Amino acid sequence: MEHPGTLVLIMALAVLAPLLGYATGRWLPVPVVIFEIVLGVLAGPDVLGWAHHDQVIDTLSDLGLSMLIFLAGYEIRFAEVRGDTLRRAGGAWVLSSVGLGVALLLSGADLAKSLVIGTALTSTALGAVLPILRDSGRLEGRFGSVVMAFGSVGEFGPIIAMALLFSGRSPGAASAVLAVFAIVTAGAVFWAMRPRPPWFARIIAVTLHSSGQFAVRFVMLLLAGMLGLAHVFGLDTLLGAFAAGMLTRLVLQGAVPERSDAILERVEAIGFGFLVPFFYIVTGIDFDLAALLDGGRPLLLLPVFLLLFLLVRGVPAYLLAPRDLTGRAPRAALGLFSSTCLPLVVAITAIGLDEKVIGAGEAAALVAAAMVSVLVFPLLAFRLLRREEDGGGGAVPGRTAETGEAW
Repeated sequence: MEHPGTLVLIMALAVLAPLLGYATGRWLPVPVVIFEIVLGVLAGPDVLGWAHHDQVIDTLSDLGLSMLIFLAGYEIRFAEVRGDTLRRAGGAWVLSSVGLGVALLLSGADLAKSLVIGTALTSTALGAVLPILRDSGRLEGRFGSVVMAFGSVGEFGPIIAMALLFSGRSPGAASAVLAVFAIVTAGAVFWAMRPRPPWFARIIAVTLHSSGQFAVRFVMLLLAGMLGLAHVFGLDTLLGAFAAGMLTRLVLQGAVPERSDAILERVEAIGFGFLVPFFYIVTGIDFDLAALLDGGRPLLLLPVFLLLFLLVRGVPAYLLAPRDLTGRAPRAALGLFSSTCLPLVVAITAIGLDEKVIGAGEAAALVAAAMVSVLVFPLLAFRLLRREEDGGGGAVPGRTAETGEAW
C-alpha cells in the first residue's frame, strides 16, 4: 500500500457522511451518497489534495461498484416485476434508446461519442434508488415494485449495451460471447432453483451467529465466481455482479427463506458499511472538477445532460407506467426515479475517457449531472407523492409506516 493515509482518510469520510446526513435530515433529506461524493471531491486533487491513488484503493473502489450492482440484482423480486410491468419497463428503455440514438445521429454527432453518451443517458441508478426507497419506507408495496422493475431494466439494459458496444469485439462476436455467457448463467439459475440438500440449511443456521458465517462466505463465493466468469468471457464485471445478485436471491429464497433477511443484513453491512461508500468517495476524489470549471462549456453541458436524463428516461417511464399507477404524481415520481443515475454513468464515462472517445469536460459534465440527479430527482419525487397523499388523506411518503420518522 503506497498511501495508507488515504485509506484512513476515506474511512473517516465514510463515517462523517451519515453524520452529516443525520444533521441535515430534519431540514433537507439529502441521500448519504451525496455527502460521500462531495467529501471525496473536497479531499481530491482539485481542492485540498489530501487523497492519493494506489492499487489497493482502486481495487476496493472497483469492489464497491460491484457490490452496489450485486445488491441491486439481489433486490429484484421476480414475482413482483414480471408480466405487464416488466414488459412496460422494457418498452420504456427501448423507447429511450431508440429515440436518443436517432436524435444523436440526426445531430451529426460522432458515432463513438454518441454510443458512450447515449448509453450513459439511458441508465438508472437502481443501486442508489433502492436504498433511498427502503429508508423512506417506500420500497414495499406496488409503487416500489414498479420502480424496481423500471430501474432493473434501466440498469441491466446499459450493462448489456456496454458488453456489446465497448468490449472491443465486432458486434457479431460480442453477441456470440454474450449469448454463451447467458447460457452459462441460465445453467447457474437452473442450479440455483433446485432444492438444496438438508445439510445446507442446517449449516447456515448453525454458523449464522458464529465466526463461521457460512452463508455470507457462500454469497461472497457466488459474487466472486460470477465476476470471474464475466472476466473470462471478456465482459464487463458489472454484468457478473448483477447476475450474482439475482442468483443469490434465488438460492437463499429457495433454501432458507426464513433466514434470507438476516443473511442479507450481513451482506449489506459489508456493502453499505464499507465497500459501497468507498466507491462513492473515490468517485468524488476522481471527479475532474478542474475540467468541469474550465472554459464554461462543461458547465453549460451540465443542465443539458440533466434535462436529457429526464427526457430520455423520465418521459418514456411516465408514458408507459402501468395502468394501475393512477394519477399524475405517481407516474411523474416514477419518471424521476427512472431518471436518477450515477454508478453506470461513472463506469461508462471512464470507458469513454480510456478510449479517448469523449473529452474530460464532457465526462465531468455527465458525472456532475448524474450527481445532481441523485440529489434532486428523489426529493422532487417524494414531494410529488407527499402532496398527492396529503390531498387524499393517505400516509405521508418519506415517513416510515412504523415510526413516522422523516426520511
